[in-house]
Amino acid sequence: MQCTFVGLFDEKELVATALIQELELEALNSFGNRDNCFKSQVRNFLFKNFSSKIFIWGNNMLSGQNAYAVSPQANEQKVVETLDLIAKNWNKKAHIKLIKDFNVTQNTSSTFQNDFEFSTQPAMLFSIESNWKSEADYVNDLQKKYRDQFKRCRKKGAELISKELSVEDILSNQAKIHQLYLHVAQNAPINTFFLPENHFYEFKKQLGEDFILRGYYLGDELVGFTTIIRHGKELETYFLGYEESIQREKMLYLNMLYDIIACGIAQHFSSINFGRTALEIKSSIGAEPVELIGFMRHTNPLIHQNLSWIFPLLEPKIVWNQRSPFKFKPQTSQLGIQHLDATIKKKQGSRCQFAWSKFVSKHLACPCR
Repeated sequence: MQCTFVGLFDEKELVATALIQELELEALNSFGNRDNCFKSQVRNFLFKNFSSKIFIWGNNMLSGQNAYAVSPQANEQKVVETLDLIAKNWNKKAHIKLIKDFNVTQNTSSTFQNDFEFSTQPAMLFSIESNWKSEADYVNDLQKKYRDQFKRCRKKGAELISKELSVEDILSNQAKIHQLYLHVAQNAPINTFFLPENHFYEFKKQLGEDFILRGYYLGDELVGFTTIIRHGKELETYFLGYEESIQREKMLYLNMLYDIIACGIAQHFSSINFGRTALEIKSSIGAEPVELIGFMRHTNPLIHQNLSWIFPLLEPKIVWNQRSPFKFKPQTSQLGIQHLDATIKKKQGSRCQFAWSKFVSKHLACPCR
């Protein structure tokens, strides 16, 4: 994965920044090993031969609109139009060019009217109620069925010990952390990248206290980990890993989710972005789905015209049942719409003409290399 930071300028003033990620899928040995079936074989063939070079405005490693940020002096629609123009002329060898993730309230259809609009799994957002001062307050607001789930989970995981790892701890446990990460990543239904072994160490060095890696131990053995990012008043979940046998026996994954909620409450965050995947279990703890859309363009006109039936072959369909664990109805859906709007609202009436340039990556180091 190659990351490039782009700046948009009105004369000499920086008015917007954006992130490009370029993926080379042909370099991967696998796109995920969980679904070993004919459909997966078709998907892998299409990826390797017709979609191996991908250009992305946005962050393929996070859910939400992380493609760009706009200053109050810029017209956001003009920024999006400029980004689209850059994409069209950036890398002629890319098979697919896409921008992600917009929420359904953002009016972007005019800019991407010739592109294929797609939606994959929703983002699972969790709202932390203002009256929750501790984990016990959260549990008290659950219906009996889900309080029982919490108690059963905590009882199963009673032998687990968790602690936040320092940058030195991450470095000394780097190989084991990577092994645990790969177990989860390689068993996903689909994957377009795999992180290098030093990724979490480099991330911790750069983000410091805003990046939390929590290790889970059974005795002296590291059996799992979670990572979260502090982002303003929101926590964003990142990657995790675990030993499968311990996960089943100790309900490790569910214990991890409850611990992230406890962390959010204790540190006075307003919300948690649990990202995509594991939708049903995340909804059982109180997270709610927020639909995200993206826009895709294939450089082969024939393939582009048929993306409406080709895309479902590339993205496995997820069937799940949404749970409602609380005694009340949370306001997460509205929260999600507010959070997933562009970072800074546009100022109407601006007539800026944009120039753009790359930022030197060594000055804005990206750990995704």
